[in-house]
Amino acid sequence: MIKTTGIFFLLCFSCTLHTQEIRLLFAGDAMQHQSQIDNALRHGKFDYSSYFRYVTDEISSADMAIVNLEGPLGGKPYKGYPMFSLPDAFAVALKEAGFSVFMTANNHAADRHSQGINRTIDVLDSLGIYHTGTFKNSLSREKNYPLIIEKKGIKMAFLNYTYDTNGITPEAPGIVNYIDTALIKKDIGKAFRSKPDVLIAVMHWGNEYQLNQSQSQERLARFLIDQGVDLVIGSHPHVVQPSQIFTDPMTKRTHLIVYSMGNFVSGMKAVNTDGGQMISVTLKKADGKTRIESCGNLLFYTWQKKVNNAVDFTLIPVTMAEKSQKLPSAPGQIALDSISYKKMMRFTNNARNLFRQHNKDVKEYRFPNKKQDKDNFTKK
Repeated sequence: MIKTTGIFFLLCFSCTLHTQEIRLLFAGDAMQHQSQIDNALRHGKFDYSSYFRYVTDEISSADMAIVNLEGPLGGKPYKGYPMFSLPDAFAVALKEAGFSVFMTANNHAADRHSQGINRTIDVLDSLGIYHTGTFKNSLSREKNYPLIIEKKGIKMAFLNYTYDTNGITPEAPGIVNYIDTALIKKDIGKAFRSKPDVLIAVMHWGNEYQLNQSQSQERLARFLIDQGVDLVIGSHPHVVQPSQIFTDPMTKRTHLIVYSMGNFVSGMKAVNTDGGQMISVTLKKADGKTRIESCGNLLFYTWQKKVNNAVDFTLIPVTMAEKSQKLPSAPGQIALDSISYKKMMRFTNNARNLFRQHNKDVKEYRFPNKKQDKDNFTKK
């Protein structure tokens, strides 16, 4: 009896040794419109303390959080749309909120030409932030791309591409990764030589302000999956679009496609642009094979609250605000004004209706996220 128990223990211990798990959190377009820059500059320095106060715990609780930095850290003068130059303090605020991986290939990447690309790389390097999508030269790209990160025993390869840079071609030798299937296929082949457990492609694509993905997004997503990509994560449309998990009938491997996360934080106010979704993905590696263990999306709203002579931009988790509305006197609740709450629910209802119709095995989770809440995520 003792011998059997010992064997059982050793078998279980052996299984534990060969099982790893990691939770990734993806966010969409982190932007700085002129209204944000003007309102963040207070007493001679930038103050982003209002931005992430309600979502920092969720971001920092992930093992790795990834965000699209929409625009270059181009230095002064800081400018919003249409030719962005984001303050360095904004990148610092994103890092302090918990983001450790920045995607830099987007249609505003070359707004400050190659000088802006180079300066962005230098600032992110100085902050100790992983980044990919833009490069100082071909030698740097060859050395550092795809971005390979290993954490908690799981090796990840990150790819990042954009459909365009608004007609601005960076001066040589600066490089922005453009969507080119021949190039992507070559990059994926290089990535596989590093023997990653999971391959992730973050794509800047699609049609702005369209709630449904385009046929070109669908074709490109299918191409990426056929080449071996496991997670396809989209940004750019500035509104949320559907997500789906499916198992390839040939390979039996499970894949995730998120067509658009929408804005992460921006100065936009139009319908459907004033909120977004973060995507939480838990990967599990057992006996050398990695799969999607769970996946869910968190909806949030960008509250633009007037405070004295300035505006605070604050990301509000929708489920947290809904709970506050029902229990307004409870400690720590969010007190949105009635107009803002109505706008938040307009965004929320539109997003939920869209997801109800088109999402597949990716559902909204509540905030704060409790690990013991088995209903929070779609389990695979």
